[in-house]
Amino acid sequence: MTGHAETARQLVHMGMVAFAFLLRVVAWWQAAALAAAALAFNLVVLPRLMPSLFRPAERGGRAAGGIVFYPLSVLLLIVLFPRRLDIVAAAWALLACGDGAATLVGRRLRGPRLPWHAEKTWSGLAAFVAAGGSAGALLAWWVRPAVDPPPSLVFALAAPWAAAVVAAFVETLPVRLDDNLSVPAAGGATLWALSLVSADAVAAALPAVEARAWPALGVNVAAALLGTAAGAVSGAGAAAGIAIGLAVYLGAGAPGWILLAASFLAAAATTRVGLGRKAVLGIAEARGGRRGPGNALANCGLAAAAALLSVAGAAPDLARLAMVAGLTAGASDTVASELGKAWGRTTVLVTTLARVPPGTPGALSLEGTVAGLVGAFALAALGAGVGLVPPSWIWIVVVAAATGGLIESVLGAAFERAGIVNNDLLNFLNTAVAAAVAVLLARGLA
Repeated sequence: MTGHAETARQLVHMGMVAFAFLLRVVAWWQAAALAAAALAFNLVVLPRLMPSLFRPAERGGRAAGGIVFYPLSVLLLIVLFPRRLDIVAAAWALLACGDGAATLVGRRLRGPRLPWHAEKTWSGLAAFVAAGGSAGALLAWWVRPAVDPPPSLVFALAAPWAAAVVAAFVETLPVRLDDNLSVPAAGGATLWALSLVSADAVAAALPAVEARAWPALGVNVAAALLGTAAGAVSGAGAAAGIAIGLAVYLGAGAPGWILLAASFLAAAATTRVGLGRKAVLGIAEARGGRRGPGNALANCGLAAAAALLSVAGAAPDLARLAMVAGLTAGASDTVASELGKAWGRTTVLVTTLARVPPGTPGALSLEGTVAGLVGAFALAALGAGVGLVPPSWIWIVVVAAATGGLIESVLGAAFERAGIVNNDLLNFLNTAVAAAVAVLLARGLA
């Protein structure tokens, strides 16, 4: 693929966002039909019309690439947010302008590399935020009148910038998952979460949040120092832990922080069980089991966001449930994995039930599965005990955590073994699935 063709590909990629302006004047089902037509066009016609736009791996139908995933992502956004086409438009802008600008600027300016991904540059990340944020705000503002009721002007102008920051960092993750899938997913999820924020709820919660500020800072700094001294976390992991702990304490108070601490201790303790055997087999956690920032954000990042939504959103009970389910899923999955590697006698691949070595992505053992369920029940009971969720929701949390863990295992078998995703991304998806399942079950029973 020549440089000229790659540049042309990115310019086409960015130019397609012009169609997002139609979201102000078409119904959602019409927009979905147009996206489906674009998907069919890119699958059937475009390879013959402009073959130079396709990278070598995509030619001849050998593999689906961004040219297919782009309209597919737009179609999924429309189906998921039929009543919030402003969110669709802003996420589309992040995909088109943010991702496209990051590629073009990163290739031309280069400059310092990102410490967590040597193939990405700070210039590309900055270009993503600048182009994606500005285009997202413009399109959210443009489509705003088509939403009933119209979202606030503050949301239209500010939320796309926050989503651009999140999506820009997701774009730099060292995984092979196509950006045309990960960027709109991250942007759309962030915009949706911010759409739940209520100005009245924020104003009502401010006194309580201010009262928690100093205790939150003190307990989290102390915990980070103890964790670092004990060799449980790295320096960067401690910094990430402080940020997550502050969010949880400010949003959910001491009860939320107690559950966060318990989930961390459960994961850290089981990581050290059978460490000698794991080291001999080559399946021990890196850094001697010390948790880094990736571990913290993957397992607790969603819970931190949910904790903040519990005081800033219109559905605090469901936000706290999502937090409890996310923390429980992340910790119980680690318990299942680590104790399975330490004590498991027979390990099978979840997708085929074929016997595989311990530590294989997507592998399960009876011992690990039972340990994970016990851990999930214990953490769910603790969440109910400290008043975060009612006792009648304990089973919801356990079912949600088990579902998240099962889906993570399936995705691990399918994609981690192929190097498309890494363990941190799978852990985050585990917590996200658990939170979503818990909320859907609770709403279905209401």
